[in-house]
Amino acid sequence: MNSAQPSLINWSVAEKTAVTMVGAGPKLDRAAIADEVALIRQAAEDSVGHVQNITGLDVHDRLEDSPTLVSDRATWIKANIEGFKNLLTPVLTEVVARKPDSFTETNLAIGGAGSGVEMGMILAFLGDKVLGQFEPFCALGEGPTGGRLVLVAPNIVKVREELNVDAHDFAMWVCLHEQTHRVQFAAAPWLRGHMATLIRGLSSSLFASAGDMGTRLKDALLGTKQELESGTSSTEVEDLPGKGIRKVLNEDEARMFSELTAIMSLMEGHANVVMDAVDSSIVSSVKTIRRRFTKRSENLNAVEKFLRKLIGMDTKMRQYQDGQKFVQAVVDEVGMDKFNMVWGSPQNMPTETEIHNPSQWIARVVNP
Repeated sequence: MNSAQPSLINWSVAEKTAVTMVGAGPKLDRAAIADEVALIRQAAEDSVGHVQNITGLDVHDRLEDSPTLVSDRATWIKANIEGFKNLLTPVLTEVVARKPDSFTETNLAIGGAGSGVEMGMILAFLGDKVLGQFEPFCALGEGPTGGRLVLVAPNIVKVREELNVDAHDFAMWVCLHEQTHRVQFAAAPWLRGHMATLIRGLSSSLFASAGDMGTRLKDALLGTKQELESGTSSTEVEDLPGKGIRKVLNEDEARMFSELTAIMSLMEGHANVVMDAVDSSIVSSVKTIRRRFTKRSENLNAVEKFLRKLIGMDTKMRQYQDGQKFVQAVVDEVGMDKFNMVWGSPQNMPTETEIHNPSQWIARVVNP
C-alpha cells in the first residue's frame, strides 16, 4: 500500500493534527536556541562513553549507523510517524487485503482520517513531554540502518527550567538514559527485528479481530463483575502492567503482549540502572535532579493523570520500576558482565514471570 492509497491510518492527517496541536515550547532567540542545541549535542556525545563504561557494552563501532538528532517538537512527531508507518504499513495492508469487501475506498478514507486524528492527538499530548527517544523502526524503511536517537530540545529546556537545575547536568542526565537505549540496540542487532515481529503480530491479530472485540470486552467486564461480587481476583493479571488490555486478549495475543512487556521492562529498567549508577563526578547535581524530577512526576494535575492512564503511560512507568528491580537484582547477584548475556539472543531475554523473579532468569540463562 503506497502513500497515495487510502489506509486504515491516514499518516498525513496524523502528522498535520499533531503538529498543529502541539505548542512550540519555550520562546528563545536564535542565539539561545543555538546554544541549547550545542549543549545537548555535546552531552549526547559525551554520554556514550559513560554508558559503555557503566554497562560494559563496548559498541562504539556500531553506533555510526544510528545518528543523534537534536530536534524541535514537530520533528519528533514526524520521526515517530515515520517509525509507526514503517512498522505498521505491512500489517494494515494485510488486514485490508483479507477483507476487501469491508474496506472500500470510501470506508478507508473516512476511517483512516479518524484514526489519523486520534494518533495525532496522542502524539501532540506526548510531544511537549518526551525529553528524548531512540527510534529503532525508522531503520525498517529508508531511515538510518541502526535507528535514530531524537532529543527534543524545547522539552529538555522546559523541564530543566521547571526544576531549576544546572543546564549541562540535566542534559547529561537525560542523554545517559536515551543513549542507553541506543547502545542496547547496537549490542543486540537482532532486537529490532524481534520486536517488530511481535508488534506486527499483535497488531495484525487485534485489527483482524476488531469485529469481535465488543464481545471480548463484554466477557471481560462480566468476568470482572463476577470477581468483585465473589471477592476474588485474577492476581496473575491484576498484578501486571497493562491489566486492562490483557482481559480482552486471546491466548496468542496475550503471549505476544507479555513478551513485549518483558522486553520493554528490561530495556527501561536497564536505562534507569545506568542513570542511578551515575555519581557527582559525571553529573555534579545528580541527587538534586533526581529528587526534583521525582517530585515533579508525583505532582501532576487530575486531567494529566487521567490522560496518562488513558494512553498507557502508567503502564510504561510500571515497566520502568519492574525492569529496574530486575536488572539491579541480577547485577547485584552475578555482576554486569553476566547480566549482559541478556543481549545475546531472543532466548536470553527474560520472560515476564522472570522479570518479577530474577533468580529464575539467572538459573535459566546464567547457571543452566
